[in-house]
Amino acid sequence: MELLGDPQRAYPVIQVAGTNGKTSTARMIESVLRAYGLRTGLFTSPHLVDARERIRLDGEPVTAERLVDTWNDIEPYVRLVDKNSTDAGGVPLSYFEVFTSLAYAAFADAPVDVAVIEVGMGGTWDATSVAAASVAVITPIGMDHAEYLGDTIEQIAGEKAGIIAPGCIAVTSCQTDDARPVIVTRASELDVPLKIETEDFGLLSRDVAVGGQLVSMRGLRGDYDEVFVPFFGEHQASNACLALAAVEAFLGSGDEALDVDIVREGFASADSSGRLHAVRLDPTVLVDSAHNPHGARALAAAIHDSFTFDRLIGVVGLLSDKDAHGVLEALEPVLDELIVTTPGSPRALPADDLARVAENYFSGKDVVVEDELLDAVDRAMGIADADGDVGGSGVLVTGSVVLVGDVLRLFAREMRRPDMPDAADDDRMA
Repeated sequence: MELLGDPQRAYPVIQVAGTNGKTSTARMIESVLRAYGLRTGLFTSPHLVDARERIRLDGEPVTAERLVDTWNDIEPYVRLVDKNSTDAGGVPLSYFEVFTSLAYAAFADAPVDVAVIEVGMGGTWDATSVAAASVAVITPIGMDHAEYLGDTIEQIAGEKAGIIAPGCIAVTSCQTDDARPVIVTRASELDVPLKIETEDFGLLSRDVAVGGQLVSMRGLRGDYDEVFVPFFGEHQASNACLALAAVEAFLGSGDEALDVDIVREGFASADSSGRLHAVRLDPTVLVDSAHNPHGARALAAAIHDSFTFDRLIGVVGLLSDKDAHGVLEALEPVLDELIVTTPGSPRALPADDLARVAENYFSGKDVVVEDELLDAVDRAMGIADADGDVGGSGVLVTGSVVLVGDVLRLFAREMRRPDMPDAADDDRMA
């Protein structure tokens, strides 16, 4: 980044780390800031369909032209760093590191007033941490990527809390007893103000609504009533509270509350793609990117809380490094039948292997193997259609970001959208 002139220093950064809810929270933060009239940059990962989703300017994916122009600007320096590294016996920059550089450079060129940056993995050593955050945001922490971050919640929390740096303000979701002390200690050691959900801000009430939920929140500076959040589930209401606190922390330290109408506008326009959203209504087909036990438990609770299906057929596919036992155990209570499939990734867990895991949790329920995703979705929709009760049966596709992205492509073709690109090799690890 130094060779590029340190573009990440050209604007303030709000950095978001955590195990689950990072993308949703980052999207909500960006949307509220944009509603306030700020020019925003948003960097999230992994993408669902198109890699350009990772880099957004004012809420829209970066154009192909701007992405190419930015790549042309940084490519010589990427090549130089790669050569110096490999000559010294090291490795070239990763896909994620290059995309992070692209994002920071594109945001500086725009230019943006603020960038909301989602950590790729961990925090302390993540490529995004080359920027010094003005606000450090930590979403709920659970077990994931243990082979990289550590095999205890305390170790993982230590990596996530690494985004807290001198001079920032930190805000965190309500954490487990294992994670919370790690975050509190990190903030205390660096003399960083730390705002904690349920103590300094939090949810006052929530009601299920069409397309999401209506929430009332206690922020750092005031209460905000009847805010529509286009995400389902109590966990997303919690993410909304965290996003609100992050925006309040960023916009100033005064006591005056934010304009509630602007807050409402910002939350209402947040993008909920891939987060328990419907891609078809007859029969209802829902997709969700949950890929670990913590996320699967939140998904199951949201299904139970927000939907009234008589019968729900699950289409589930996971990557081989995920906790298949934990995910299926969490989903079993809300699924009446299960179709297992294989995501379109070299790291996919074969459907037959997933079916063997399912036998431990779906006793007395049908478990069917369909290697091809198209066949799995067709079969699930056929079962739902056969019931003949519109809205009574539904389909849930979950288990992997890769799987959800592939489903979005399938339905985009069905709706005759030829602009949707095919999958490409990338670093999607969920």
